[in-house]
Amino acid sequence: MSMKKIGWDEENKLALKNAFGFLFSEELLTEIETHGQLFAVADGEILMDIGDTMQYMPILLEGAIKVLREDEEGDELLLYFLESGDTCAMTMSCCMGDRKSKVRTAAERDSKIIMVPLDKMSDWIQSYADWRTFVFDSYSVRLSELLESIDSLAFLNMHDRVYKYLKNKMMVNGDAELNVTHREIANDLHTSRVVISRILKSLEREGRIALHRNRLEILEW
Repeated sequence: MSMKKIGWDEENKLALKNAFGFLFSEELLTEIETHGQLFAVADGEILMDIGDTMQYMPILLEGAIKVLREDEEGDELLLYFLESGDTCAMTMSCCMGDRKSKVRTAAERDSKIIMVPLDKMSDWIQSYADWRTFVFDSYSVRLSELLESIDSLAFLNMHDRVYKYLKNKMMVNGDAELNVTHREIANDLHTSRVVISRILKSLEREGRIALHRNRLEILEW
């Protein structure tokens, strides 16, 4: 894991309050500033890799993260995206159970991550009802997203999966124009670049997207 540690300046403190002020008490926000380490991570950078054991619970302050699974051949499959205010249930399980990670997390774009020490995560569950609610709600939301991913694999054809992937990517990036290559989409969806190129051309003919060099624009959602 290679990330740049940054300080809690006024801008980052304000970002914390904007992201979590409606969820957490002032006392808990102060605890997070005091004990949470803040890191900047660049677009595409790996936060946690398969086989890692983490001693910190990550909370996404700004940006977007994608969570990926890998098969025995080393091919990846996108499970879900994380947005500002989210945490990864699989990472929490890895932390609390002291187990090695079975997923890879990578920055979807430049992001800021709060790393909460494991002992504080456990203490706050006992001490703060709002933190306890946040942790349990995060598990519930991530489980729903995993079930949605399974449903997509089981019940959607590749054409629909690609379109759903693009819409989800648009939502977490907050922009209908996506800087993404056909190869990146193919890797995330565990298919070939040729298949993705064909489907994107089909979506363009349908008037749902516009294709450009190494980027595309979603026209309909």
